[in-house]
Amino acid sequence: MLEYNLPRYLPSAEELPDSDETPVDNELQELIPGLLKAILLILWSERMDWLFAIDMGIYYHPDKPPIVPDGFLSLGVERFYDEELRPSYVLWDENVVPIFVLEVVSQNYRKEYTTKLAEYEALGVFYYVIYSSRRRRKPHLEVHKLVNGKYELQEGNPVWLPEIGLGIGCERGNYCGVTREWIYWYNEQGQRYLTPAEQVKQETLRAQQETQRAQQEAQRAQQEAQRAQQAELRVQQLTEQLRALGIDPDNLG
Repeated sequence: MLEYNLPRYLPSAEELPDSDETPVDNELQELIPGLLKAILLILWSERMDWLFAIDMGIYYHPDKPPIVPDGFLSLGVERFYDEELRPSYVLWDENVVPIFVLEVVSQNYRKEYTTKLAEYEALGVFYYVIYSSRRRRKPHLEVHKLVNGKYELQEGNPVWLPEIGLGIGCERGNYCGVTREWIYWYNEQGQRYLTPAEQVKQETLRAQQETQRAQQEAQRAQQEAQRAQQAELRVQQLTEQLRALGIDPDNLG
């Protein structure tokens, strides 16, 4: 938690502005963190101790404007307050600094690699992730980890985040009908977690395979029943032939 002097009387989240009235620069700033949240909603569906917020203000002082990242993750907080949800993230109410913050660089550069890096470092955000698909000579995805109060750039793609229990990385894929490079969550072995659409497709394929196997089993059972009927018919025909020859098939031995 931050060490700073706060006023004696502190406003609640409901008393603070829940928007800085600044629109996002492009659609990717919503879709990229939206994909990460969508995967978490499935992956952590049974957990109620996390919050992934998109374009939500983080208030660290009542007299200063909030910091508004494109996305951030907090662990150890209530997932929902009530049906109204959170209007903003107020540190003196939550008592938990976000462990992960994401900034998606747009055409209008907003000092993600300088001023914002220093702000999140001072705030105590453990992982600061910056993504820019327009970079040519440097990695599109940068993961900065707070070590002894200073950010250190992490190597690799994906990068494992042990304090979160997930990896973060980027690769080409399809989301919302758009094929491009996206940011995904990964497991410790570096395997990418599926998007909701991919999971539906996988479950549909699995159900189709199960149906096909059941149909094949039913077909095999039907074939076995037909073979059994044919064998019984042959026995009956042979018995009748023996009786026609004056031989009692029951006394054969």
